[in-house]
Amino acid sequence: MDYRRHIVRDPLICAGEPVIKGTRVTLRTVLASLAEGATIEEILLDFPTLTETDVRAVIAFAAPSTQEDLPLASVPPAP
Repeated sequence: MDYRRHIVRDPLICAGEPVIKGTRVTLRTVLASLAEGATIEEILLDFPTLTETDVRAVIAFAAPSTQEDLPLASVPPAP
C-alpha cells in the first residue's frame, strides 16, 4: 500500500504531526486506538471522516519504523 496518498505532514496542521489527508486526525491518535485494542470498525465510528483504507495506511506507515526501533535479538553463540 502506498500510504503517502493518505498521510500528510504540514507545519500548519497539528504542528506538523502526520495526519490523515483532509483531516486533523493524527497518526498517533489512530495508532494509540489500535494499541488499546480498538478495531478498525471502532476507529471508523470514533472518526467518521476516516475510511478503512486510511486506517490501513496508518498501519503501513508505522510498520517500517519498527524495523529501526526494535533491538536485534541476541544470537546464541555457536556450540
